[in-house]
Amino acid sequence: MHFNILTIFPEMFPGTLGAGVVGRAHDRGIWTYKVINIRDCAINNYGSVDDEQFGGGAGMVMRPDVLGAALDSIENPGKIIYFSPRGPTLNQKMVREFAGDPDGVYTLLCGRYEGIDQRVIDMYNMTELSIGDYILSGGEIAAQVFVDSCVRVMDNVLGGGADATASESFEIGGLEWPLYTRPSVWRGQSVPEVLLSGHHGNIERWRKQQSDDITLERRPDLIKEK
Repeated sequence: MHFNILTIFPEMFPGTLGAGVVGRAHDRGIWTYKVINIRDCAINNYGSVDDEQFGGGAGMVMRPDVLGAALDSIENPGKIIYFSPRGPTLNQKMVREFAGDPDGVYTLLCGRYEGIDQRVIDMYNMTELSIGDYILSGGEIAAQVFVDSCVRVMDNVLGGGADATASESFEIGGLEWPLYTRPSVWRGQSVPEVLLSGHHGNIERWRKQQSDDITLERRPDLIKEK
């Protein structure tokens, strides 16, 4: 899988993507990326990539001629994603769909300022995508979230194969149950006895009940989606 990343801050990459299982997957060639500095296509020697809004209003807008030139410099852009609060919120089902093609190509446009000219979105048939109901300074963090979430579910990235992600939150239709490890008693707190029983049936029932209770309390919307 390959990612083209358009940004005015190329120094922000690989960032978190260079560490952990995702970083190791990159070193093994499971995924690749290329960072394109949007300022290389700036309209003047000052590196300007934005201008005032037509119609007035606070905040600058990234220019279509600059972004168009940056996009046209990519030989194979694949599917173009623009991170925007107007898009649907990324969820695990969508991640699985994006990661479904190990040879897929995605171009990730990291906006800045107030946003980008609408004509660029329309001309390149971009997919707008949000990572949550909040505003970031730019799309770079969102791009890292997107890449990380897609790469980690690809084959041969996490140890344990498909089982490594099968019991995680959202994969199980709700939130994950509480997790425990050694020591069995820590600062006067004991691990639930059922987890030490060795009775797999009881353990599975306990985990499901815990998952259902936590999901109902914290994310009842997930239950409605089932």
